[in-house]
Amino acid sequence: MTASSTPKRSTDVAEVAEIPQVVRPYGDQTGDGMVQVSFTLPLPHDKRAEGAALQLAGKMGIEPALLVHAKPIGDGFTFFVVYGSVKHLVEPGLVEVVEREFPLLSGKEINTAIKRHLRRKLVVVGACIGTDAHTVGIDAILNIKGFAGEKGLEYHREVKVVNLGAQVLIPDLVERARAEKADAVLVSQVVTQRDAHIHNTTAMSAAFREAFPAGKVPLLVVGGPRFEEGSAATLGVDRIFGRGTTPGEVASYLVHALVAPRASAGQSKGA
Repeated sequence: MTASSTPKRSTDVAEVAEIPQVVRPYGDQTGDGMVQVSFTLPLPHDKRAEGAALQLAGKMGIEPALLVHAKPIGDGFTFFVVYGSVKHLVEPGLVEVVEREFPLLSGKEINTAIKRHLRRKLVVVGACIGTDAHTVGIDAILNIKGFAGEKGLEYHREVKVVNLGAQVLIPDLVERARAEKADAVLVSQVVTQRDAHIHNTTAMSAAFREAFPAGKVPLLVVGGPRFEEGSAATLGVDRIFGRGTTPGEVASYLVHALVAPRASAGQSKGA
């Protein structure tokens, strides 16, 4: 399955000219390189543990390092916050970003495009898969109440939403998508311990490819705070959305991916 977006570097001269060539972290004054990091060590809280925390900070390049917080968080574990200066420079112009490849549409534009070119409701099935019970993200996108002042996909009269909720088994998701004749499957993954979101996503994409004929697989979209947006192709899905994504962005993408191609084909035939 080919990802619909890939990381790319901007080539706009005016845009690049506005970005500093190098920057350093800012703490007390510009360019002082001050950073604050937090971490946990599997050590009981004592002077040795504090020394170990400062040793780790030094190996990370934080020098001099100041231990500003240390607190036991259970039997044999201590949480630390360290503040200090680093000498590393950052080159913003070399940062790769995923550019949005589709326009943001209004609710009226979304409904009109689906009705005119799809000529039926666009069917979306959503779920949290595996052991993930965090439905806040998927609900924010699907439920009518929405997120960040935008209504969810349920608000659009030309979109049929089937929200399966939390801890959905992958075979059940595949079967429900087949039963609903889903155009798109939206999956939210918040639990990321031991790369659970990666394993679940690759297993899901493999299951859909096995269950559906080539070219008939629903659009697979995943979202969560720990996904790398440029890794869609590697995970076998069509699009990844990260932290802060709004329902309007998702709805606009669905129109772009599922409706706009049909609209373009119809215009070509008409021409």
